[in-house]
Amino acid sequence: MKKRIYLSAIILLSAAFSMLKGQDVFVSASFDTNRIYIGDQINYTVTVEQPSQLNLKLKPLADSLVRNIEILTGPVTDTAILGDGRIRYTGRYLVTSFDSGMYRVPPFYAELSTSEGIRRFHSDYSFLEVMRVNIAPRDTSSAIFDIVEPYRAPVTIAEILPWALIAIAAGLLIWGALILLRRFRKPGEVPEIITNPVPAHVTAFRKLEMLRDEQLWQKGEIKLYYSRLTEILREYLDNRYEISSLEMTSSETLQALLKSGFKKDWAYETLRNILTGSDLVKFAKYKPEPAENDQIFHDSWQFVEITKLTENVSDPDAGSTVNRELTP
Repeated sequence: MKKRIYLSAIILLSAAFSMLKGQDVFVSASFDTNRIYIGDQINYTVTVEQPSQLNLKLKPLADSLVRNIEILTGPVTDTAILGDGRIRYTGRYLVTSFDSGMYRVPPFYAELSTSEGIRRFHSDYSFLEVMRVNIAPRDTSSAIFDIVEPYRAPVTIAEILPWALIAIAAGLLIWGALILLRRFRKPGEVPEIITNPVPAHVTAFRKLEMLRDEQLWQKGEIKLYYSRLTEILREYLDNRYEISSLEMTSSETLQALLKSGFKKDWAYETLRNILTGSDLVKFAKYKPEPAENDQIFHDSWQFVEITKLTENVSDPDAGSTVNRELTP
């Protein structure tokens, strides 16, 4: 008799426990990882396990989880049947952040309306650390450092083909135009040849003087001032050493200069400091002091002065050969 009583009690407790378990609601929310770099994209996943008969209302997520954590897409939802009258709801949001810091995301919750009022089921807090990419040494006052070069994505054939066809068509047009010019050109007619072009250093000095007279950095246009200054030097390198510097990065320019026979002397180090210092201002938001703005202009002028092209001219009075600066 006692065994039957114990057995009945166990059955009733099991049934009660099963019914209680069937009414449990579990809510969780988490990121794929707790640490990302600025601009990285990760998933924020919300999971709700509940009895299938409950009509739960989930907290809506709009444009952001918290300030500075933006929702890009979502939710991508999925519902799975677990058995025993339970289901699992999953929602995934693609998120990102463009501001570094440690962020705490409030709990996600689901609501159940009952006769006694609204009951909420919460998840735990979620944490996310957004880090900056460290490209500078700890002490930037001791030396100028190179910035990270832009990422170069591979070029596909589909991108090259239209430009190749345009180049072929342009070549055919130029070839046809040359044939027509030769056919209709009068005998004895000689194309005009420029015998005395303006030397590269003269052009550079003129543009440097114009830049100084504009007083850009004095007006607060520091980034434009450094962009114009490096553009003048890159044009000078193109005219003086036939290096297409305008199409190269700073490191590529310095490597091309060494390949042309340029030595690692004072002029080379001066040019390297000018280019890397300008890159800091243009890309790393470095704010130089007024004295640095004057010094970089002075160094640019000295670089052109030292590397300008001269010609050897015989001096009949001295009986020797002297260097003469090329002038227009």
